[in-house]
Amino acid sequence: MSKITYRDAGVDLETYQESMSRLPALMKRTHCPRVLPWKNGFAGLFTLDFAGGLFSRNYKDPVLVSCTDGVGTKLKVAQLARRHDTVGIDLVAMCVNDALCCGAEPLFFLDYVAMAEDDPQLLEDIVGGISSGCLASDMALVGGETAIMPDLYQAGDYDLAGFCVGIVERSRLLDGSALTPGDVVIGIESSGVHSNGYSLVRKIVFEHAGLKVNDEAEGCGGTVGDILLQPTLLYVRALRDVLNHYKVKSVVHGIAHITGGGLHENLARIFSPHVDAEIVRDSWPIPPVFEWLQRLGDVDEDEMFRVFNMGIGMAVVVSEYYAESVQQQLAAHGLQSWLIGRITEGTGECRWA
Repeated sequence: MSKITYRDAGVDLETYQESMSRLPALMKRTHCPRVLPWKNGFAGLFTLDFAGGLFSRNYKDPVLVSCTDGVGTKLKVAQLARRHDTVGIDLVAMCVNDALCCGAEPLFFLDYVAMAEDDPQLLEDIVGGISSGCLASDMALVGGETAIMPDLYQAGDYDLAGFCVGIVERSRLLDGSALTPGDVVIGIESSGVHSNGYSLVRKIVFEHAGLKVNDEAEGCGGTVGDILLQPTLLYVRALRDVLNHYKVKSVVHGIAHITGGGLHENLARIFSPHVDAEIVRDSWPIPPVFEWLQRLGDVDEDEMFRVFNMGIGMAVVVSEYYAESVQQQLAAHGLQSWLIGRITEGTGECRWA
């Protein structure tokens, strides 16, 4: 009887080494001088401040901000379409967009990729997207972990998790305390479904309607795969510039990332118990993908707004006096935005006007 090997159990160490050899270049392109080299690879090192020049921050009372998230069942769409180079962008976005809600500047990122079997090209595609997301967020990819688990995943399956660390001066921390009646809510466009509600999306599109990834998504300007794999927008550069443009905290009072739970639930998360928000329902255009999904699945409108972002990827609460200025800065970054509501006295709720 021949001796049992790790390869017999589903893990080929030679293929694993090939996979690992493809990743350093994807990480290196995201590095700035604040990333310290450490050859043994057990951890990533990042200098909180820098001696001088372009990367000097001169923090006075810094607070570290950490976020973690995944991509969810959007990965099943990527697997159906055999297109894996965008879900890494989603992974980064789901983490760094959350960090922005504290007013933080993202510093570095780590990933966790769990796979059924070694597949160097698949891993390179996934991490390539993560690397691109980090570049677009001016953030270093300092490390990660790849786990091969043939007994937990079917062939071709994989899962992703991401971990972001950012920083904010304590005096600039957005904790909801600055929200004031009379403030306005600016809604910033999403790129579509982003990365939430895909269990409902897949039930509507693939199970109820019986569509395939290469079928046309009627009225959306692309195939089902094209539309559903549109990556989550990264708002880092735009919102960082907005936050840095004003030297006082009295301009931007709150930021909410609109994910699962929709606009009302996520916006209410940043409120104090003394304010409400009144949102004007028809104050922004609903992207075609949501109208398509609602029509295709005969979904109630309330359910659509409870599950999906409905075209608003981030909501920013600002002093009304500065609203036009903030919108101009967002437009300079190519982002559409709309005045969608107002803060009133209340009990910490968000409702339709």
